[in-house]
Amino acid sequence: MRISSYVCLALLAVGACSTSAPVTPTVQKETLRVLFIGNSLTYTNDLPDIVAQLAADDTVPIITGSVAYPNYSLDDHLAQGDAVQRIQSARWDVVVLQQGPSALPESRVALVAATRDFAPIIHDANAKVALFGVWPSSDRMSAFDSVTASYRNAADAVGGELYPAGLAWTYAWERNPALPLFGPDGFHPSPMGSLLAALVIYRGLTGHALLDIPDHLRINGEPVSINDTDAPILLQAAARAYY
Repeated sequence: MRISSYVCLALLAVGACSTSAPVTPTVQKETLRVLFIGNSLTYTNDLPDIVAQLAADDTVPIITGSVAYPNYSLDDHLAQGDAVQRIQSARWDVVVLQQGPSALPESRVALVAATRDFAPIIHDANAKVALFGVWPSSDRMSAFDSVTASYRNAADAVGGELYPAGLAWTYAWERNPALPLFGPDGFHPSPMGSLLAALVIYRGLTGHALLDIPDHLRINGEPVSINDTDAPILLQAAARAYY
């Protein structure tokens, strides 16, 4: 699955290859420790593990942890307490927050408010805040922009980073509308959808885009095989999400 030269040429064609407009990494360290707090959109396909695998060949390893429960909002995490305890009991460089799509105005307000509540806890632990920008369900495709806007507002409210995975999904579909990014229920991600989200998060954390998909990558214990047509689309979409 080594397609580095092809992908770099493709990225140059859209102005998105490596040094043309680099994203500033969230943290510059020899090893990044990243805690994910969210729900089933995070734990489906074990997104944190995919992010860590993407960094396996990098000079900056990523060590991940996760606190994610079904149907949890960030307010639920604050009330339940495990996430706060995990933040405070270990050393993290970045804490990535995620809840549902939050496209409706009242949901956006709740997302921003909960992010503001988490921010001092995260900052007191000497970590940075990031938001994992997700996507709406397949029956609400028109809400993609609203979801990204909600997560961008939350990130901006606390001076945090936005990892706009949902935006990358839309860019990938511009190239190939048939890409199976949704899982069977039309909401949770397929393995490909989680991979694209992980590519976006990896870029946000490290400040650079991968130019190939690692051959050793496994999702749900199974080897990942992305064909030479779709792989450049995913890599380009992840890079373009930051431009």
